[in-house]
Amino acid sequence: MTQEYQGARWRKSTYSDGDGDCIEVSESLTDMVPVRDSKDPHGPTLAFTTTAWASFLAALRAGELPTS
Repeated sequence: MTQEYQGARWRKSTYSDGDGDCIEVSESLTDMVPVRDSKDPHGPTLAFTTTAWASFLAALRAGELPTS
């Protein structure tokens, strides 16, 4: 994990399945929202601006994105 994410509080997606196939997100940072694979917490992390993350969540909630 890079230094910039140390101290971030992570939570699993509420859509996680019982097999561990899920993501974790940290909304504890003020200027970005990092996202990682819960099976590899020390692996790569994607970082989104807070505006981009809010737009992504709004699109998901509105059903504007393909499901598979």
